[in-house]
Amino acid sequence: MSSVQTNEEPTTSASKDLGTMLSVVDLRKSFASPAEERIEVLRGVTLEVRAGETIAITGASGSGKSTLLHLLGGLEDPDHGSIAFGNTDLSNLRDEALADFRQHTIGFVFQFHYLLPDLSAAENVALPLRISRRNATTARRMSEVLLREMDLGERIDYPVSHLSGGEQQRVALARALVMSPSLLLADEPTGNLDASISDEIGRILVNYIHERKAVAIIATHNDSLANICDRVLLLEGGRLHQI
Repeated sequence: MSSVQTNEEPTTSASKDLGTMLSVVDLRKSFASPAEERIEVLRGVTLEVRAGETIAITGASGSGKSTLLHLLGGLEDPDHGSIAFGNTDLSNLRDEALADFRQHTIGFVFQFHYLLPDLSAAENVALPLRISRRNATTARRMSEVLLREMDLGERIDYPVSHLSGGEQQRVALARALVMSPSLLLADEPTGNLDASISDEIGRILVNYIHERKAVAIIATHNDSLANICDRVLLLEGGRLHQI
């Protein structure tokens, strides 16, 4: 196994202008244990991702996959290293600027979807649009389009608490995609789903990235999902390795 450094092709100014290229250099993160010892979770992660690529991150539970996604999404600060997306260095963003970047550039998909149970499928999907001050009519139309693409046209006005687990996760994926993010971060997006639904969600996710020339980093234990990604990397010993 070799540590991952950079892609074979050099970065070009054109690819950076797209705002859809992720560059991570020597990322490190540690946490304090209950015994007040430092536990090194990430020990020098370096990664470069081109526009249109989907990257599967595999590894044992506790290896740091979720921590890596939190750092890439600006939800936590690294102890060391840099994260750049296009021409934006995340270390230069603070407070409102970082929140704005996350809102307009990053889509998050989690194993536990965090939908609002009393709202309908359409209302949940429309939430990011309403937060960004899109008018209600536009938000509704855009949410309906995505839900129909995910074969949820008959569930648009159902409270999500009335939907199956697979349907809820498709709603969560639609919510993550409704702002047309350039970077999609997915943490075990098919972890609680059966094989057929997992495959469907995986195809939707990968097709979106390829069609939009976006970037996806997917932490997963699902071999089928990993195998449809462009690259599969193993997070072990705090570093990424090519499989």
